Amino acid sequence: MKNLPQKVRSRKLNSRVDLTAMVSVSFLLIIFFMVALELRKSKVMDLSLPDYDAYTCGWTGGCGENRSYTILLGDDNKLICYMGLLEVPKIAPKKLEYGKNGIRQELLKQNKKMLNYSAQIGRPGRGMVVIIKPSKKSNFKNLVDILDEMAIADISTYAIVNDFTPEEAKLLASK
Repeated sequence: MKNLPQKVRSRKLNSRVDLTAMVSVSFLLIIFFMVALELRKSKVMDLSLPDYDAYTCGWTGGCGENRSYTILLGDDNKLICYMGLLEVPKIAPKKLEYGKNGIRQELLKQNKKMLNYSAQIGRPGRGMVVIIKPSKKSNFKNLVDILDEMAIADISTYAIVNDFTPEEAKLLASK
C-alpha cells in the first residue's frame, strides 16, 4: 500500500478573553459616578422656622408685638430694625450696622430681656421671634450675615418673609 499523506489537522487553540482591563474600567466608572453624584448634591443651610398658625397672631407661640423683632434688609448693607408693630413700635426703628457692635449686640440684649420677661410670667425659655425681611435690592451676603447673627445670638425662632408693607418700604427708602 502506498503511504497516503496524512491529513494535517489544525490544532484548536483555546481562546481566552482577558477581562482584567474591563474590570478596572468598570470600577473607575463606578467611582466616577459616585463622586459626581456626591458633588452634585446641593449645599444648604438648615433653618428652624416656626409653624404658621392663622388663629394666633401668626407665628406659633402667640408672638404678638411683644415678642416680634423685625429686621429690614435694604441695599448698600442697610439694616433697619424695630420691635413690635411699625405703627406702634415697642422699640422705634433704628439703623444698625452688621457685626458684633451693631445688630449682634442688639439681638443679644433684646433676647436676654425677652427671656427674663418670659421667665417672670411663668413661660421660661421663650425668647423673641425675629422676622427677617430682605428687600429685592438687598444682596444674598446680607441675608447670610443675618442668619449667622441668629446662630451667634442663639435665637431659635426666626422667619424669612418677603412681604413688605408700604410703611416698611418707605422706611427703607428714607433712611
